[in-house]
Amino acid sequence: MSFKPIQKLTVTRTLSSGEQVAVGVLAQNRQGVFFQYADSYLQQFGNLSPFTLQANTQVQVAPKEPHQGVHGVFGDCLPDGWGMLLQDRIFRQKGILPNQLTAMDRLAFVGDKGMGALSFSPESAFSATTHADIDLATLGIEAQALFDSSMSDYMDNNHDDLDGRTQHVLAALVAGGSSGGARPKAQIYMSAGETKRCRTVAQPGDEAWLIKFTSKNLALGHEEGLCEAVYLQMAEIAKCQPPIWQLIEAPYTSGAPAWLALKRFDYVAEQINLGSKRRSGRLHMHSACGLLDADFRTPSLDYIDLIKASRQLCKSPAVGQLQFRRAIFNLLSSNQDDHSKNWAFLQADDGQWQPAPFYDVTYSPHPFNEHATAFGGYGKAPPLKVMQKLATSAGFANWSATRQVIEEVAEALSQFTYLAQQQGISKTTVSAIANTLKQRKQENAALFLQS
Repeated sequence: MSFKPIQKLTVTRTLSSGEQVAVGVLAQNRQGVFFQYADSYLQQFGNLSPFTLQANTQVQVAPKEPHQGVHGVFGDCLPDGWGMLLQDRIFRQKGILPNQLTAMDRLAFVGDKGMGALSFSPESAFSATTHADIDLATLGIEAQALFDSSMSDYMDNNHDDLDGRTQHVLAALVAGGSSGGARPKAQIYMSAGETKRCRTVAQPGDEAWLIKFTSKNLALGHEEGLCEAVYLQMAEIAKCQPPIWQLIEAPYTSGAPAWLALKRFDYVAEQINLGSKRRSGRLHMHSACGLLDADFRTPSLDYIDLIKASRQLCKSPAVGQLQFRRAIFNLLSSNQDDHSKNWAFLQADDGQWQPAPFYDVTYSPHPFNEHATAFGGYGKAPPLKVMQKLATSAGFANWSATRQVIEEVAEALSQFTYLAQQQGISKTTVSAIANTLKQRKQENAALFLQS
């Protein structure tokens, strides 16, 4: 099969009702990538990216950076890390090198399998598809093997050395969408209450889940899922509104006690009301990275800007206070991988925005104790005056109200050791994380004082 670079894509949005509407057209030439809204879309629906796209039918050129040459809202649909690894595996098997591909080629590969409400057609002829059910244990073990091989030196010379079963699983993983992040994972569908069998194409009544697998090559090894589960528990106690999650028992041969499953918040399950059946639908999802053109690979975002953008986008003072609460959680919990792709917003069909659930929340210390998102210019231990300014921008009336939020977050984090022991996390890991949390509270002791 000869490779022809994609020149034009039709962009479609799936509404929460399951109805599909034409959004516009993406096209590229040697000068760059261009987007044009469909007039019919703008007459009925809100701007998909109000900070960087104009709500008109003029042709709009994409910035060269930081989204691989496409507009931020479409850059959000591109894979990175794990998803890029899977795509590259498929393309290499077809004799196509990654440096031959443009972002448009990758969007065509994603097609309708990405997170969020946007899809792209025509779909790439190289997209891997599988409609068969697959055993979740097999999927996880093979995903782990693919991830581990990518961490070793021999991988570059063995792209095609896959047996039939692994080839089938690779197709299932790729069909599971353009998962971002570095960890091995899969977007799958399961019947309610089912944790053994899964599929990459939804059946009536299915729930949509993102399964995070583990690896000995990850910072917390096979305890990654358990630690993130504890952090999600603490985030719930701290009123940070994390996503719905569950731990799924992993097979013994995986080395993991359990894998973490997160219920997808962009997916609206089909419903049957008074005898009428509604198809499954989607909510439009937009990261702070795409919304603000803030490169997630470098420290390019500040909580002052994030909170300001959140209040402006969602038109709600309460949203600013929620984002501040989450920022405090990250600060005190050493969740320092708080880059711009780990903050997102959801747009309903009527154009109204709200913050997405608090996701990718876990223990992730930086070697130099620096956050990816700064606190008023400070990567760590921000001064009291800086945090007071941040609190004011978030909509708090006074520092007393702010300090109550800080105390609530600290109280939630104080339960780490108990919750971690309940999940069976090793004593060594519990001790290391507990010591770090103690240090973070000491470093930020000024925040607990009355001003």
